[in-house]
Amino acid sequence: MARIRRSDSKGVRRAAKAQGRAAGARRAKARTASLLDRVMGILPFSEDQWDSVFMTLIFAAVLGIAFVIANLAGVPAMAQAELARAASANGFKVRAVRVSGTVRMDESEVYARALAQRDRPMPLVDIEQLRAEILTLPWVEDARVSLQLPDTISIDIIERKPHAVLEKPDHLVLIDASGHELSPVTVEAAEGMLRISGPGAARQMRALDALLASAPALALEKRIVAAEWIGNRRWNLTFSTGQVLALPEGRDLAASQLVKFANLDGQNRLIGGKVASFDMRNPPRIYMRVPGRGDRIELEGAGR
Repeated sequence: MARIRRSDSKGVRRAAKAQGRAAGARRAKARTASLLDRVMGILPFSEDQWDSVFMTLIFAAVLGIAFVIANLAGVPAMAQAELARAASANGFKVRAVRVSGTVRMDESEVYARALAQRDRPMPLVDIEQLRAEILTLPWVEDARVSLQLPDTISIDIIERKPHAVLEKPDHLVLIDASGHELSPVTVEAAEGMLRISGPGAARQMRALDALLASAPALALEKRIVAAEWIGNRRWNLTFSTGQVLALPEGRDLAASQLVKFANLDGQNRLIGGKVASFDMRNPPRIYMRVPGRGDRIELEGAGR
């Protein structure tokens, strides 16, 4: 009669359990892989893009751990240099610059500053310093600078908007609503824009806008085409007809006189008439100059 040893039966059971666990692990791995494949299939990334993402995450994690260890060891400068060399060796260095948001300005001015970072390891790119340099450009009101791993600097520009034209002795310059100078402009390109002139006129741009807003009938119809800042204290306004209105000093007084002139024009059609200039510097009187007549004429009823 054959004899069955207990040790042999125990070994068989252990082998069966081991095989069962291995089979369960394989099934779990298969389910996990299948789930991961489905998730990756849903997301709009190619296999190469997924490889790039995973490599970026792994490399960033390694760099972060190494930097923390180096800081704890008290050698952050050496760590930064070493990390920069490692990043560059693994392709994490500036190879491309992407600029967006530009409409009127010359993009090459932005690229000229950003491309100075070419081939620099990404950890060594000072985005705040680069942003400060870009903000010095005349057309740039604001800028957002960011790093897109592994090798791109992204720059989003917010441009200033041309608002008026500043007349200088030998050329014209576009300015924004704050009076900030943007770039020279030709006479043809300046057609239809408000022109301002006089020493210090650009610094008074916001005050001029507030003045013109007090008489919207004149401003909205673009009947005022030019404004001259006189003696750093008051404005002369020129209408589309070539007629000139001299306003008094003082923001409030000038606004009230402009409103009065707009009302009188509505009643008497002053703009487009024979009068070449209107002088409202001494309220409540309005003096008018008519070509061919030596004396100034006082407008009747202006004081009422």
